[in-house]
Amino acid sequence: MKRTLGETLKAHRTRCQMTQEFEAESLGVSRQTVSKWENGSADPSTTNLLALAKLFGVSAEELLRQGRVRVNGQPAALGDQADPESDTVTVDGQPLRRDTRRVYLMLNKPRGYVTTLSDERGRRTAAELVSGCGARVYPVGRLDLNSEGLLLLTNDGELANRLTHPKKEVDKVYLVWLSQYIPGCEASIASPIEIDGRPTSPAKVEKLRQDGETALLRITIHEGRNRQIRRLCERANVTVTRLRRVAEGPLQLGDLKLGQWRVLTEEEIAGLS
Repeated sequence: MKRTLGETLKAHRTRCQMTQEFEAESLGVSRQTVSKWENGSADPSTTNLLALAKLFGVSAEELLRQGRVRVNGQPAALGDQADPESDTVTVDGQPLRRDTRRVYLMLNKPRGYVTTLSDERGRRTAAELVSGCGARVYPVGRLDLNSEGLLLLTNDGELANRLTHPKKEVDKVYLVWLSQYIPGCEASIASPIEIDGRPTSPAKVEKLRQDGETALLRITIHEGRNRQIRRLCERANVTVTRLRRVAEGPLQLGDLKLGQWRVLTEEEIAGLS
């Protein structure tokens, strides 16, 4: 029995141990949009459908249309189900073997890159910078278009969900360059602000240096809500000229060059668990 497209999308999301919120953030859409895809009241665009295939690590629809995928010798169609215990799945006549490797990368994201897997406006994505890693990975959390620094990417959906869950409270440390600095603004920046109808937790703010009306702050938060640091600074009437994430939990950006990535060490991976 064939599943609907929505049922297929939900099954893949569940298999990857992803929440609707995580899927939505990875694709740059709302959770309500993901819910509509899964209940059949709306269909994803071609761009989003390709991004979903990449996120879930499954074959593209074109592969199925060409009849290269077969189940028990018969051409497979989009939505077909197969039992790995009893069915034989082949691609171009070769038995399908699922890649179960878990890949964990740290990227020093430059400004001008979005942290979604695709972008309907044609902007560059962080995924392009790690395309040579040999695996389909997706960003964990967000880092704004005009922000730079440490970005974790992985194909481990369970770990990604744990790290982005609010109860995990993983510290994220940023260096924030300001213009039009106002002495004492640190208290205002540290105070909670309401985003999407919910107050944020207090931030930790430390002034590292000041030169006239410019200053460099170190700000630590654990939520990473939409434009959280920029909104805190806007409320304090200071202007962010540069924002760089330098740490997340046990991970330190160190001297990793802008636009470059590296594989996490076993110790770093263990520290995230």
